[in-house]
Amino acid sequence: MLEVRVFTGGQQVEQIAPEAISSHVGGSGELVWVDVVRPTEDDLACITREFDLHPLAVDDVRFRNQRPKVDLYPSHAFVAGYAHDEDPLDLPEVELFVGPNWLVSVRSPNGAGRVFDVRPAVERFQRTSGDGAGVGFFLYTLLDDMVDGYFDTVEGAEDRLASIESSLFQAYSNDREAEAGEQVIAAVDRELQGELLHIRRVLIALRRKVVPMREVVLVILRREIPWIEDRAILYFQDVLDHLLRVVDEIDTQRELLGNIVDAHLALVANRTNDVMKKTSGWGAILIVATLIAGIYGMNFRNMPELEWRYGYFGALGTMLATTVGLYLYFKRKGWI
Repeated sequence: MLEVRVFTGGQQVEQIAPEAISSHVGGSGELVWVDVVRPTEDDLACITREFDLHPLAVDDVRFRNQRPKVDLYPSHAFVAGYAHDEDPLDLPEVELFVGPNWLVSVRSPNGAGRVFDVRPAVERFQRTSGDGAGVGFFLYTLLDDMVDGYFDTVEGAEDRLASIESSLFQAYSNDREAEAGEQVIAAVDRELQGELLHIRRVLIALRRKVVPMREVVLVILRREIPWIEDRAILYFQDVLDHLLRVVDEIDTQRELLGNIVDAHLALVANRTNDVMKKTSGWGAILIVATLIAGIYGMNFRNMPELEWRYGYFGALGTMLATTVGLYLYFKRKGWI
């Protein structure tokens, strides 16, 4: 689907047919915005013809999963990036072609069929741009909306990690106090490992999308795109600041994730030590009775106790006494 809108002074004045694009491109005081959603070959052919787009840039639109980047061509610039989505592992791709007084946005769907919603950015552009706003300020509103959406994903991961950390220590604390069964901890471990792996994948995928965007904004700040007006350059510094904050947050969450994994391994090791301690304690208790039974079960002829009238009861009494004594000792030490 392809829509063409014309802005004057930051306000939309009309929506025109694709065939009328040529009559407005280059018009004084006008900004032409072409929005392509779920592009077809006919849509790509139309914008290529009307704006003389470079074939390499158009090929980047056809073949998705591009790394965020900016390419400069004689008549336009090409910007590739990703917008936020409820599924952080499948962000919708957004490509932008920037010319002297025109901008083409190509919004490709993600695996679930969702695309980047540009309505908040367009409304903001019309509300805040004012007179003299050009393609640079429009590009700023689009990129700023894309970048700000990353905070929601990072904050979601932060909240989930905090919840996991709390539930992790709570589960092991309850197990130690109430001596819950193995099934409780095993279930917690399986759920925890799945959650941690998912969050790790989210943070890695998001970092791969966010970090290259810094270079995109730096290219704009270095004024390598000649059609960005001076007024808009100042706003891109704010976009860069947001990107740096997002990257810092991602790195912080990755570090926190590593700390939680280390804490989980330490708790598992401590619990294993507790199990081994209890196993060793019961083994020590039972080995004395086993030793006595083994000695008097060797059936040698010259064993005085075998002829003793109370030998059997004496052996059982010794077994019982040592067993009870060791049990009370280990219980007092907290080994069983």
